[in-house]
Amino acid sequence: MKVKLDSTDRKILEILQSNSNITNAQLAQDIGLSPAPTLERVKKLENSGVIKSYHAVLDPASVGLGVSTFVMVSLKGHNKENIDKFMRSIGQISEIIECHHVTGQADFILKIVCSDIPAYQNLMLEKVSNIEVVDSMQSMVILSTFKDSKVVPIP
Repeated sequence: MKVKLDSTDRKILEILQSNSNITNAQLAQDIGLSPAPTLERVKKLENSGVIKSYHAVLDPASVGLGVSTFVMVSLKGHNKENIDKFMRSIGQISEIIECHHVTGQADFILKIVCSDIPAYQNLMLEKVSNIEVVDSMQSMVILSTFKDSKVVPIP
């Protein structure tokens, strides 16, 4: 459901996307409101689902995750039961950090992070390929990343 945003809401969202650690007092100063109505607006954006969460964005390599891949996955049958089984299985694998249901050649695209190629190979052989509804997979190792923004443009 689309939420109606005014210019103050948009400014709040832009600021919070660039720095979710900002204090309410500083946010209020930046948008030109007092702290109480600023906090009220932020709570409204959270409660409506516009703001889904706050978290730290980590550099995978700095925590020992040196290999990132995209994997296109096709299922044996594209029905609700198979999709549900696949999504339940994928939800249990922490190395899969993104899962997108897509159109085109594949049914899903996964983003996977692992420490190295042997760990990736083990993950694919022991976990992903053993999901009973998986028909085929095509892996693409990410060589380098030029843009990896989590900032959503506010219309």
